[in-house]
Amino acid sequence: MGKSIFLLIDTETTIHDHVADFGAIVCDRKGNILRECRALVSDFWEKEKLFYDVSAKDTIWSQKGLERRTNNYYEMLENGQRSLHSVNAINNWLMKVVAAYKNIPILTAYNLPFDLDKCKKSGILLEAFENRKFCLWNAAANHYAHTREFRTFVLQGHHFNAPTKFGNMTYKTNAEVMARYVKNDPSMEDEPHTAFEDAKYYELPILTHLADECRLTEKDLLRKGKGYNWRDYQVRDHFKAK
Repeated sequence: MGKSIFLLIDTETTIHDHVADFGAIVCDRKGNILRECRALVSDFWEKEKLFYDVSAKDTIWSQKGLERRTNNYYEMLENGQRSLHSVNAINNWLMKVVAAYKNIPILTAYNLPFDLDKCKKSGILLEAFENRKFCLWNAAANHYAHTREFRTFVLQGHHFNAPTKFGNMTYKTNAEVMARYVKNDPSMEDEPHTAFEDAKYYELPILTHLADECRLTEKDLLRKGKGYNWRDYQVRDHFKAK
């Protein structure tokens, strides 16, 4: 169990669903980082705008937020926090990861289907990990989110999504809330929504808590369990008035 190796990825995308920022960490179950990749993808960076929502107002995803995020990436290039790499260079790095270990590392991401889809559309090849992958969001939500301890944490931190026009309201299980929970640090700042930093400071602690502290085995993590469904996290079903 102690020899499991993971490939944790995260992506930030363009308005055309391509990967602009690719972050990846190869680690063991204790969270020791063995290899890392923090790349702006030259095939799409600058050629396409980062994703933004024209209807969003004064948020990171607004047009105003787009300018801040773009300028932040230029600063990261200048100070060495990012390098500019082609899709081919990223694929070469991934193949070196596969070749470096006796067993192919276990691929994961917080909302893995999203990252797999964007990587496929961008030509970033993850097929080598097809039979060794799991969604970290599903695993964390299934393991923690229905417990009394997590629901108490949600209640104390007011971690609820706004009600929809249909009257549905869910409690949050995103990486920010889950990282605060496993680290017992309610004051953690929100994710910066840059790929490598989100993976290292928010998703990696969740992965290592599941794999090391909760001692979930490879079989546990790779088991095809129930996928995330917002209907399973309705406030009305989990928070009852006395």
